[in-house]
This record gives sequence, structure tokens and C-alpha cells, in this order.
Amino acid sequence: MIRILLSLLLLASILGAEAVSIPTMNFELSAPKTPEQLVSSLNVLILLTLLFLAPSMILVMTTFTRFIIVLGFLRQALGTQQVPPTQLLVMIAMILTFFVMEPVGTKSYETGIKPYIEKKIGYEEAFDKAALPFKNFMVRNTREKDLALFIRIRKMPNPQSIAEVPMSVIIPSFVISELKTAFEIGFLLFLPFLVIDMVVASILMSMGMMMLPPVMISLPFKILLFVLIDGWSLLVGNLIASIK
Repeated sequence: MIRILLSLLLLASILGAEAVSIPTMNFELSAPKTPEQLVSSLNVLILLTLLFLAPSMILVMTTFTRFIIVLGFLRQALGTQQVPPTQLLVMIAMILTFFVMEPVGTKSYETGIKPYIEKKIGYEEAFDKAALPFKNFMVRNTREKDLALFIRIRKMPNPQSIAEVPMSVIIPSFVISELKTAFEIGFLLFLPFLVIDMVVASILMSMGMMMLPPVMISLPFKILLFVLIDGWSLLVGNLIASIK
């Protein structure tokens, strides 16, 4: 778990690390006298900004987006309002994300962070090697259509290999692909529960009980169906199996 966090935090500043190196920090308050001092101050500002945005960047560079959206759709399909609570859904999504990303984080740590800590490689090389496992993971789970969209928006020449595609293009492409996949899974989740709602509503109308909310009657049947098919195991298993 610690290795994954170290790898993700190191990768979180990859977008700015290619252009700048880690500066020495001077806490004296004085106006910059040379262009080099101004650049150093800006580097510190960029680094602190990236560290502040690190948690958000970690979420969009992993499978967390897919998991949390699908779990949200499941709760809406069941119609259980705030059960499970949002905090629990977020924790489940985080646990599943760490489970899926553990091999990627471990590889990133072994190839990039560990050699850098042991002073075997330099800072820039460590960033490149630590970012490569995450980059390969995101590319495997990104649709070519989404990747081509952002390459076209950036007006880049067609890359000959994935190595030529920058992280600034891969990350939004990966997020769009994850959103589409999550909504497709959410649609499939809704279908069986929608059928139960329709059947219950039809029965109530045929009995003349139009004032009775169909959701109130269908809710126990939807929960019973979800329990009988071992829904949590089935859902989690298929979610993890959908990741390449």
C-alpha cells in the first residue's frame, strides 16, 4: 500500500517534472534579483500546486472513477436512497482501486522510486521509469477513439508509438474512456431492477391501487433479487474483470 502511494505521489507531479527539477527551498522573503531566482521561485510554486492537486490527479489516473460511478448507479437502481452511505461507497471504491493498482504501483516503485532512493538513477530518469507502468495501464484501458480525439484537439502529428504520446493527452483520454465504460455498466445494472419496477407498477394498476407508490413495494423484491444472485460478488468480480 505504501509503495502504491509513493508511486502515485511521484507520478502526480510528472506533468511538471519534465520541464523543471526539484529546486532548493529558501524561506527568505526577498524580491528576485536575477531571472534564475525568479524561475526557482516559480518552480517552488508549481511543485506545491502539483502536490496540492495530487489526490485529484491520483483519482483520475486510476480505476477509481469507474468504481465509484458504478456503485452510485447501483444504489440508484436499487432505490435504497442513502444505503449504503456515500462514505462507504467511496471507501469500497478506494479499496478496489488499491487492489487493482497494486501491481502497477509495485512495478513503478521497483523500477523508478527504489533505484532513485538508492541513488542509482537521476531524478528525471526516475520520473520516466515510475510513470511508464501507469502510462501503459491507462493506454490499455483507453479507447483509440478517445485518444485520437485529444490528439486532434492538441493538433499533434499522428504518433508512431505510445511513447510519443504525452501524459497530458493520455490522462483526459483515459478519464473519458472510464466514464463511458462506467455508464455502460450502469445501464446494464438498471435493466433487471427496471423490469421489477415495471412489473410491480403494472400489478398495482391492475388492482386499482394507483395511489400506492410502486417503489415502496418493489424495493424489497429488488433487494431480495440482489441478495439471491450474490450481487456484490458478481458486481465486483465483473468490474475487476473488465479492467485490462
